Amino acid sequence: MRIHIIGGGNLGIALAKGFLRSESDHHITITRRNIQHIAHMADMGIRLSRSNTDGIALTDVIILTVKPHQAIEVLNEIAPHIRHKLLLSAVTGLSASEITAVVGEEVVVVRIMPNIAAQYGESATCVAVNGHHEASAPAIALLEEIGTVIPIEEKLMDAATVLGACGTAFALRYIRASMQAGIEIGFDAHTALSIASQTAKGAAVMALFEQTHPEQLIDRVTTPQGCTIVGLNEMEHQGFSSSLIRGIRTSLLKIK
Repeated sequence: MRIHIIGGGNLGIALAKGFLRSESDHHITITRRNIQHIAHMADMGIRLSRSNTDGIALTDVIILTVKPHQAIEVLNEIAPHIRHKLLLSAVTGLSASEITAVVGEEVVVVRIMPNIAAQYGESATCVAVNGHHEASAPAIALLEEIGTVIPIEEKLMDAATVLGACGTAFALRYIRASMQAGIEIGFDAHTALSIASQTAKGAAVMALFEQTHPEQLIDRVTTPQGCTIVGLNEMEHQGFSSSLIRGIRTSLLKIK
């Protein structure tokens, strides 16, 4: 597949690297004004360009990963060149109808929200196809190469941004805190990070595979008068769950 990524920031680069890791033979272009910042990507076989329209008429799918304040200008620029194309937008806060109003009805617009774990094939990518079920099938197949695809209603896309994209930072903050605690109780930093990261990964894999409420999994680890339950209770006394919930809600309010 010929993939044209507009916006060579952290997310655009993560997507490109993720597609390269897949077994498919993709041809990838990334556009960015300051192309020198991503010059190393050329060594990976990725085509780089300063022009958003360079080769776009020959591409199969366009992925928009620019900042929200840049999006309308970019859409106006590429609109004459993308008739009958598939456009995936990872732009926060810009609806499919707003995009279609610029590029026209002949463009299939699909809103997506991946995260930077796409680089390792582990993105939780939320997708709103907005009625384009058949036409968006190639997009779904492509996104499945970089992780899990979760269909959602478009009205939940802002919430998906917070839970699935910002959520990467929230999860990493937990791992950092666990690492710091590990150092305090006797481990060196490298060992503490390894234990904290793998433990978090293992817990996530359990939740994904078993598809059960986390508390049921927690019950397997806690024993009467054990060290796990006292640790959990102390965290709750200090507002662990409530602070995380409030943080997620605050991030969503910022978007809206």
